[in-house]
Amino acid sequence: MSTSSNPPVLVGVDGSPVALAALRWAAVDAARHNVPLHLVYAIGVLGVFGSGFELEQFDFDGYRRGGLEALETARATAVSESASIAELEITTELVDAPPIPLLRDRSKTARLLVLGTHGLGTVNRRLLGSVSTALARHAACPVAVIPETIAPPDGPVVVGVDGSRSSAHAVEIAFDEAAFRGAELVAVHTWSDFLHFGSSEQRQEEGEELLSRSIAGFGEKYPEVPVHRIVTVDRPAERLLMVGEKAQLIVVGSHGRGGFPGMTLGSVGQAVLHAADVPVIIARSAS
Repeated sequence: MSTSSNPPVLVGVDGSPVALAALRWAAVDAARHNVPLHLVYAIGVLGVFGSGFELEQFDFDGYRRGGLEALETARATAVSESASIAELEITTELVDAPPIPLLRDRSKTARLLVLGTHGLGTVNRRLLGSVSTALARHAACPVAVIPETIAPPDGPVVVGVDGSRSSAHAVEIAFDEAAFRGAELVAVHTWSDFLHFGSSEQRQEEGEELLSRSIAGFGEKYPEVPVHRIVTVDRPAERLLMVGEKAQLIVVGSHGRGGFPGMTLGSVGQAVLHAADVPVIIARSAS
């Protein structure tokens, strides 16, 4: 792991095209933020084959060679992808351990964990891989899940806002990402009449006030970021997916106002993560 005081962008590498797409995205993000990039390849033999597998039948040396080759390819790709932005500090790590607990542990000292939408063998975008799903729920830092086909670079950054602590973290990440990308920020808040009293006009006004409070102060910190506000009656995940269809990034909290301490991933974050065809950041934290 890097000895730099800057927490690194952490990337799970497995040699698949999807993992390389995630690596390209991560390299650019790390270069923009001038932070190290740490690449991890987890062999995890027992995690793949189960406890009944005869270890003496497995070619550990061959598997390690494959991991080292994947890491070298990833390093070269990262250097090429970030060359026009900044020179990256890149470290690599090959570990004989299952990927989920390993990456979860490494996430404790990372700025951002970046993963592909699925691992080897999965062909459906909406069938998110087990590694990505588990870490989106349990990592100790924000998690970016990147599809193989990355969205056009001129779209906005879209963030879901609901007034929760997790949403506040998402807003902070979204402003930061929009500033480094030179992109517009679209802040989305939805409301519903279900189990609420008062008129639609009152609910709309309350939503606009909540959104204003949630982004207050960021305009001064990021004056270069244009902000478009959307406050409307709708289901939050559906509106985020619709607004984010042409986005270059969607940012959501790990859980909303209906969540509870220790909750791993809320329904909105889960729905967006599984259905979006653009990069998604889940605003997780160590707490």
